[in-house]
Amino acid sequence: MAAAVASPLRAFLHAESAGGIVLVIAAASALVWANSPAADGYAQFWQQKVTLGGGQARVSHDLRHWVNDGLMVLFFFVIGLEIKRELVVGELRDRRAAALPALAAVGGVVLPALMFVAVVGGGEAGRGWGIPMATDIAFAMGVLALLGRRASTGAKLFLLSVAIVDDILAIAVIAVFYTDRVRPVWLAGAMAGLLVAAGMRGLGVNSPWAYVPVGVLIWFATLESGVHATLAGVALGLLTPARPVAGRNVLDDLERSLHPVSAFLVIPIFALANAGVDLRGGALGDPFDQPLTWAIITGLVVGKIIGIGGPTYLVHRLGGAVLPADMHNREILGAAALGGIGFTVSLFITDLAFTDAALIGQAKVGIFAGSAVAALIGVVTLLTAPAGTGARTKS
Repeated sequence: MAAAVASPLRAFLHAESAGGIVLVIAAASALVWANSPAADGYAQFWQQKVTLGGGQARVSHDLRHWVNDGLMVLFFFVIGLEIKRELVVGELRDRRAAALPALAAVGGVVLPALMFVAVVGGGEAGRGWGIPMATDIAFAMGVLALLGRRASTGAKLFLLSVAIVDDILAIAVIAVFYTDRVRPVWLAGAMAGLLVAAGMRGLGVNSPWAYVPVGVLIWFATLESGVHATLAGVALGLLTPARPVAGRNVLDDLERSLHPVSAFLVIPIFALANAGVDLRGGALGDPFDQPLTWAIITGLVVGKIIGIGGPTYLVHRLGGAVLPADMHNREILGAAALGGIGFTVSLFITDLAFTDAALIGQAKVGIFAGSAVAALIGVVTLLTAPAGTGARTKS
């Protein structure tokens, strides 16, 4: 079992590491493009209308909307696969092993949200309370990879487990709090589609291609229902069997095929479409004078470090839980800080929370600044950890 889990995990960490670098390049490119002489072209490109289908099945949205509601379904499907793996055969399958990262993740979700509300208060800006809750796995694991042997395998496993539980909580928040209007008939259609997929699985259908037409119908019904369409991807990922079916490991096959597509294509395109903020000419005023920007920075930096690190350190010191093998106490703070790198899902929630361009811009500046500070604190903490504390192994 250990060997079966370790090999995909190593491949996953490697892909996340490289994907994080590509993500940084895409985000930087979006910022440069949005602040260059070709800035008008950036806005016009992502606002152009694209229509798919015809008649009653005709769907028309701008290109950015198709990226966020269509292409990102694949990203959330891969998240669903990762969650399913961890719950069935991974680090979260054992309650005692799962308790510590689960507790850390809850603290790292609740405290940033509370700090956000304390800083920004209510009003329209208050709708963004979910933004600092998210941890970006690709960025965080990419930073850890750059540290090489200065970060233990245990620290990487801990942060990965925390980020996955964080994803579960963030998905629940999106489904419950960022759904404005539900159309019951379409939602019932999506649920019926999921039942069909579950029935196919029960009959032993193990070819992924057989599920594609059903998956498209589930996505369309979810889109029309008012529930965010990307949640269809999560649901389908969770339905995927984590153990072999008729001698075929479907989840491994899908993750091996789709994770590189998600990491190197879907997420960079999402960053390119959403990370461009025009900072010229005072369009945002001074974002660092805005409560929204500071609320996000406070949540991502202070909220994540205390929310993740505090419960972890306390429970570990009291003997209520054991850290992963070869993880040192000093790495708790470093991992907690890296948990404050919120990018993909934070930007995603920003798009759901706000329609005002100024608020969106202020939120994005807060995400960029908070993530950068959190990454810097995490890197410095891990690099200055005392030599020889904990076995250092490559992932």
